[in-house]
Amino acid sequence: MNIKHFLTLDSLNRKELEAIINRALELKAQTKRREFEATLNNRVLGMIFEKSSTRTRVSFETGMTQLGGHAIYLAPTGSQIGRGEPLKDTARVLSKMVDCIMLRTFEHEKLEEFSSYSDVPVINGLSDSFHPCQLLADLLTYIEARGSIENKNVVWLGDGNNRKKLY
Repeated sequence: MNIKHFLTLDSLNRKELEAIINRALELKAQTKRREFEATLNNRVLGMIFEKSSTRTRVSFETGMTQLGGHAIYLAPTGSQIGRGEPLKDTARVLSKMVDCIMLRTFEHEKLEEFSSYSDVPVINGLSDSFHPCQLLADLLTYIEARGSIENKNVVWLGDGNNRKKLY
């Protein structure tokens, strides 16, 4: 089975990206009307936070709940990762119990290693090199405010601690 992870924006091709943005626009309109489709009934998202974030946790938990699923929060001190368990062991065990895993970590290499041992899709909730969920949200906001981003030059500035030296 070929598992589709979302580790960087490059994990998506153009068609997939457009489909996700279009679906997000639909879901956002439904949310404004307080209409929620239970498309994730009986699905469980495991959320591993090595680096804490109020907004990331609440947005993932809220989304899972509104779509009929459930999210499980694992803090570094509340999981074996915080006690030195190898990533491959955690990935193998957790992926037998949940349908998807979101990992927010300090090192992108950990995310890549974790996903290589996971039997379920892994979502990058933030690493030192990439923040693809935030980029999707930014792209959605741009499209809502200005229309298509095609053939546009856009500059993104973010937290200094979320960047990686490119030269």
